[in-house]
Amino acid sequence: MKPPLAAVAASLVCLIVAPVFAQTTPSAAPTATVPVPATKRVTCLATTQNLKGQDKRDQLQLCLAQARLDCLKQAIDQKIVGEARKSAIKTCVGTDGPEQQ
Repeated sequence: MKPPLAAVAASLVCLIVAPVFAQTTPSAAPTATVPVPATKRVTCLATTQNLKGQDKRDQLQLCLAQARLDCLKQAIDQKIVGEARKSAIKTCVGTDGPEQQ
């Protein structure tokens, strides 16, 4: 006797879906979280967090300028040129748009 087609299809779905659920459900054992690397911009914002007013703006501007310089040096060392350099620096600093150029 042949098994019904629906039963075969349901079995295949279970075989495919079960490993996906096994990977996405949290386990009882503690797992280590993978830290997301902070961009230089985030670091600058964090270091100027306790400052106020003009002091905060000045220190943030200096920090971001130093970050851009560090990223430029890194791009030069890696021999990145043209638009790729511009993109690499933006990614390295962590700017969201043209306001940080």
